[in-house]
Amino acid sequence: MTSEQQQQHFQKLLDLLRQEKEADHRSFLQLVRENPLSARVEQGYTWYPLNVLNTGFALGDKAFVVVERTTHLNEPHQLRAGQAISLFTNAVNEDQPEKQGVINYVERNRMKIILNARDVPDWLNAGHLGVDMLFDDRSYREMERALEAVMKARGDRLAELRGALCATPPQNKGNQHHDISLIPSEVAPHLNDSQRHAVKSILQNRDVAIIHGPPGTGKTTTLVAAIKELTQTESTVLVAAPSNTAADLLTERLAEQGLNVVRIGNISRVDDSVLQHTVDALLAAHPEAKNIKKLKIEAAEYRRQSRRYKRSFRSEDRQERNQLKSQAKDLDVWARMLEDRIVEEILSGAQAIICTLVGAAHPLLDKRHFRTCVIDEAAQALEPACWIPIAKCSRVVLAGDPFQLPPTVKDLDAARQGLSVTLIERCLETLPEHVCLLTVQYRMHQAIMGFSNQYFYNGALVAHDTVAERELPNAAISEASVSFIDTAGCGFEERLQESPTALHRNPSRFNPEEALLVREHLMQLLQNYAYLETPDIKSVELLPSIGVLSPYREQVNHLEDIFREDPVLAPLFLSGKAAISTIDGFQGQERDLIYISLVRSNDKHEIGFLQDYRRMNVAMTRARMVLVVIGDSATIGQNKFYQEFLDYCGEYGAYRTAWEFMR
Repeated sequence: MTSEQQQQHFQKLLDLLRQEKEADHRSFLQLVRENPLSARVEQGYTWYPLNVLNTGFALGDKAFVVVERTTHLNEPHQLRAGQAISLFTNAVNEDQPEKQGVINYVERNRMKIILNARDVPDWLNAGHLGVDMLFDDRSYREMERALEAVMKARGDRLAELRGALCATPPQNKGNQHHDISLIPSEVAPHLNDSQRHAVKSILQNRDVAIIHGPPGTGKTTTLVAAIKELTQTESTVLVAAPSNTAADLLTERLAEQGLNVVRIGNISRVDDSVLQHTVDALLAAHPEAKNIKKLKIEAAEYRRQSRRYKRSFRSEDRQERNQLKSQAKDLDVWARMLEDRIVEEILSGAQAIICTLVGAAHPLLDKRHFRTCVIDEAAQALEPACWIPIAKCSRVVLAGDPFQLPPTVKDLDAARQGLSVTLIERCLETLPEHVCLLTVQYRMHQAIMGFSNQYFYNGALVAHDTVAERELPNAAISEASVSFIDTAGCGFEERLQESPTALHRNPSRFNPEEALLVREHLMQLLQNYAYLETPDIKSVELLPSIGVLSPYREQVNHLEDIFREDPVLAPLFLSGKAAISTIDGFQGQERDLIYISLVRSNDKHEIGFLQDYRRMNVAMTRARMVLVVIGDSATIGQNKFYQEFLDYCGEYGAYRTAWEFMR
């Protein structure tokens, strides 16, 4: 792109991002803020009334409150860890009856809130307390700020990276693969050739390296090896991902390699397994932590005492109040100085700092610059979000697979105009010479891999010898590695959720007969194991791991009802041996046996968002040993993708009819 084209590109991104923000805000207002308190409570967007269980101080100038709801106990709700909220009181005669904050955690009927204030409000014990969900526009603000900075960049490293990442697509791509035979094996010897090639590309490219990692090809393993190599020559590597789940996984994997890692971000969104690596935990473990806490408590007490004096008071009272406020300020400054010094030690000693893309805008990272930034799962990230960490580095590594789940864009018009096109997708087209494709997959049987390999990856993938012929363990059974069970002609019609609750304003589809067919197939398979003789949690250990997936939330709800009420199958789910989930919720996981219930069955051949083939690629590649897809060929067979899958099952797997399982 020319400079003018670059400016046009980023201005369009900025306009589309603002359009998305407005659509998101409108939706929020319709669902939440425009409803009365009683409706918000019923719909799960508000907790009211509440009791206060505890108060205290968190990292920085922040107080926390632990509250408990007293009505609607154990009922479902929409409030989650990391959600922006307003803590309010309906008590009369309060000047400022509202304080904003972020949910730290939610446990059944209890909630911990980190307030955007140094003290808890005076009205906390006045009663009539509630918590309201707020529209959180922080991510939008940080993305807008990043785009504006990129557009303004002139004559610096950010401007150079902007130019490098906005290259014009080559006229004739040809074969862009490098000669991996020249890559020395001493670089991460446990890796295969394509992985070692990717590591070398990351180490040697001055501007950008792109790692295309299809399912099961060891993308995370490759990135961890590369980051470990980078720490040999760089003081700290910035590692970012669009989701907290992906950031937590990288934190865990890097820590396992013995690296000193620090996880930046709101601890409410961090998995328990990596809490020990967060700034909060590292600060709390420091010998000075008790002194800092003591100073904050004393400062809060002085501020509380100063508020005893009202607007009209004597001069000696005014002097006393000012003295109390001055003492509180001095203690706050002292606490902050101690805290800042310890945090600086923690960050300066880190070999890798891990955060989400938006988390890269955390104040702790404001004045830090990094030689290299590694962005994992870049195909799930909006381009504006990627520029937040890129602006803090001199070199960027993009890793991901654009043939898996895309980023979420709520405004369809913004998506159509290009907001859903990711940075890594653009770079795969414009910078093919910087792309390293990982080609050996270590997860699934070659027959399970085969369809995705043909359809998405031009046959470039190879199943490693250790997985190519994987079969179900401990069973005298000959189950095809890939099978399609056809419900055509059986009358298994899809249904629309009849009475959508307030928690689910968008009706979802389900297919109860198809759900029963999943159960019947699983029961027949389990007959090959001793489990059916003693269906308890102990016997579960002999079974393969199982995943039951569907693109439709209501089908997942229906499957959960069926399986958890079944005395034979319930132990599988109670023990964690089996899981039921939407496809989106299951990304990053895998199981020995995967069922996919497609749901759609209608005379109009409508398949809805089954047309998102990337989502289906994710679902099909979760299986290690056996993949069973259940659907109506008469409905889905009009579509080229699904017709090719049906043909594939007929040639390389099993094509069965639902009549075989009907009693």
